[in-house]
Amino acid sequence: MTDAPRRWRRGPGTGALSHGHAQRPTTTPTRRRPSGAPPPLPNDLRRSGLAWAAAGGGVILFWLVVFLTESRPSADLVDRAILRRVADLRNPSLTRAMRGVQWLGADAVVLVAQAAIIAVALAFRRFRYVIVFGGCILFAIWMTSVVQIVVARPRPVGIDIVGTWRGFAHPSRAMVAVGLTLVGAVYTLVPQGRWRIARGPDAPPGPRQTSLITWPCLFVLLLLAFAEVYLGVERPTDVIVGGIMGVAIPLVAFRLFVPVDSFPITYRRQRTAHVDVGGRRGDAIRQALSEQLGITPASVEPFALEGSWGSTPVLIQPAGEGQPTLFGKVYTAAHLRSDRWYKVGRTLLYGRLEDEATYSTVRRLVEYEDYLLRIMTSSGLPVPEPFGFVEITPEREYLIVTEFLTGAVEIGKVTIDDATIDDGLQVVRQLWSAGLAHRDLKPANVLVRDSTVLLVDVAFAEVRPSPWRQAVDLANMMLVLALSSDPDRVYARAQTFFTDDELAEALAAAHGITLPNQLRARLKADGRDRLGRLRDLAPKRPPIRIQHWSLRRLGLSAAVLAGAAMAVVGLLNAIRGIQVR
Repeated sequence: MTDAPRRWRRGPGTGALSHGHAQRPTTTPTRRRPSGAPPPLPNDLRRSGLAWAAAGGGVILFWLVVFLTESRPSADLVDRAILRRVADLRNPSLTRAMRGVQWLGADAVVLVAQAAIIAVALAFRRFRYVIVFGGCILFAIWMTSVVQIVVARPRPVGIDIVGTWRGFAHPSRAMVAVGLTLVGAVYTLVPQGRWRIARGPDAPPGPRQTSLITWPCLFVLLLLAFAEVYLGVERPTDVIVGGIMGVAIPLVAFRLFVPVDSFPITYRRQRTAHVDVGGRRGDAIRQALSEQLGITPASVEPFALEGSWGSTPVLIQPAGEGQPTLFGKVYTAAHLRSDRWYKVGRTLLYGRLEDEATYSTVRRLVEYEDYLLRIMTSSGLPVPEPFGFVEITPEREYLIVTEFLTGAVEIGKVTIDDATIDDGLQVVRQLWSAGLAHRDLKPANVLVRDSTVLLVDVAFAEVRPSPWRQAVDLANMMLVLALSSDPDRVYARAQTFFTDDELAEALAAAHGITLPNQLRARLKADGRDRLGRLRDLAPKRPPIRIQHWSLRRLGLSAAVLAGAAMAVVGLLNAIRGIQVR
């Protein structure tokens, strides 16, 4: 066995990669963004969003001026005059029709519609949209209830009420619910196109177009508002304020937290980690590369999406002849939130594993990967050379850029020989010697070129890992190699570089959550028990326990159970309180 660190061997035709010898693209002078200038992809509400946000502010001002001062009688006089004019239009046929329209705002209808929207979104894995939509529903219910109690405005007096009602009148509960449901349906279900036009600040010049879906939604809201006033159930100010609340709350929330440029609606099955790199984001990526790294890209295209779970990989082709292709990964705030929830889930299931702390910002996530690439490069490990990263949207979206390993293929797509097996095992020994752990060794992250093993995707790597984490790396590398060869052959070669005790420790640590998702899936699809065969060859050792109980895990478990119980109770109360009008 040898403990000597290995420097990266370069076979004929492999090209230089580490220690700053990778072919770099021709660059131009970078440009500093002046203070106050917008970033390449600003996260804004756009003109209509600002207008609705201003309308929401106007509603708050209306409450302060009218209901908390002596101006309330004046508002009632205006409402009463309009109500009487509308009541003069009453006739039996129109009244029956308006009672049918009022049914659109019934609790049962709204609940079924909202449940259907959430079900479709879940079916297409739009979890961010579900969270935002659900949050809007809860916030709107809470805000409506609080305002109704504080304002305590009764139903219209001095006019016959010929519709159904319950509770206080202001704001209109039906208008809030229907407006929120319509906007939620548009932003959660309707893709960009002729029906829904998302026009950003950098759109080409020309007359502004209105989304076709706007007109039927507006018609439904206006028809319901007229029905509520016609039936004498609510005053004009009640339905106006309710309509503004119902539209403004979800519209502002969706544009802030799930902007269509970042999370486009599609009915094609795809992983939620992958974002669109065309359109405004594609233009922003090109601008950021040019201004911040001096690289003028001719194209930016998605690449190898099937092997990526936590980012959007892209190929960047700089403009000009003879320029080397570059590799990049787009990280967004959604990836950061996914990482947080993933680690919370692991804590609930297994306890807090080593180095399970979450990143505070997307910037920290990208900085860490860039740092690890530089550390591994200086240690002679076979990783792509980093060229830095660029800011697309401050604190929300970044792109890390490295060299592209031309000619390298995923290890699972080739048949490997003893030289490749030795190289893969020596990579693990070199990681140990450098005090590093990759932590995500799977077929997609282990590439082969001319019998040389190359590592990619070091975002989850760790400096000064525990012996357990190092043992897991060895086990995962052995399993990756065994998938492309034979377990007996891999174990025999591993005895050249590791002791039997080290091999037994590694295989005892390999189970359940310690294996990356893709590696577990490949082992299951293979059908043969390659892990079991490796364990048969190694000295017997009991599995290493990964269940860790702590106050944090107990607290999280209690909070989840309490939250689930409250949600069930709230849902049951909502169902019991349904009134069909």
